[in-house]
Amino acid sequence: MNNFREGLIPTVLGSAVTAAGYAMKQKSGSNKMLANTIFGFGLAHIVLGAIDLVEHRR
Repeated sequence: MNNFREGLIPTVLGSAVTAAGYAMKQKSGSNKMLANTIFGFGLAHIVLGAIDLVEHRR
C-alpha cells in the first residue's frame, strides 16, 4: 500500500526548506541569521533522509 522508501519524505522536504533558506539568503532585506538557520535545517533533513535511504535499501 505505502510504496515510499523510508527517508524519501525528509529528503524531499529538506530540499524544499534548503531552497527556501537559499532564496532568503539572496534577498537583501531578509534576516541573514534566520536565513542561515533555515538553510542549515534543510541541509540537516537532507543528510538524515539520505542516511535513512541508504540504511533501508531493499
